[in-house]
Amino acid sequence: MMEILHNPYLRIVLSSVAVYVFIILAIRLFGKKELSQLSVFDLVFILLISNAVQNAMVLGDNTLFGGIAAALSLFVVNYILKKLQLKFPKFGKLVQGDAIMLVYHGHMIPSHLRMAGISEDEVLQAIREHGVAKVSEVDLAVLEVDGNISVLSNDFKKRTHRRRKAHKVLSEQN
Repeated sequence: MMEILHNPYLRIVLSSVAVYVFIILAIRLFGKKELSQLSVFDLVFILLISNAVQNAMVLGDNTLFGGIAAALSLFVVNYILKKLQLKFPKFGKLVQGDAIMLVYHGHMIPSHLRMAGISEDEVLQAIREHGVAKVSEVDLAVLEVDGNISVLSNDFKKRTHRRRKAHKVLSEQN
């Protein structure tokens, strides 16, 4: 067993996997935001973290093969975790968390905003990006597990209702 650990590329693989698991756990523990909801601070933080752990992954081996070994191990462990997440939904929920309701019937839910680590301004921005002018027009806004904020508004209901009527009329004609 000790001879195996003397293989520099196996050590790179093990270090890379350990760093990968650590980063996933740290992101899960310290914040829910994903790439779609990054602030400038979050982006700088991620860039600095990646730079900080790079040497730990390659163990000072800056060769092409050292970099490939680290990258390949990250691809493999990422693939395995995605498969585990699909096969075991509870594992996926543990790693990714649950969706969090941010707005319900036109009212923000402050305790949920705090839990998600999202400011009212960020919610307002997401609402505007969905073409809704005011919070009072939002039926439901949810921070999804992928970091996106989904917004359903009164206008959405009306449009959906019109589509249903049009669909009903079309099906009656056939």
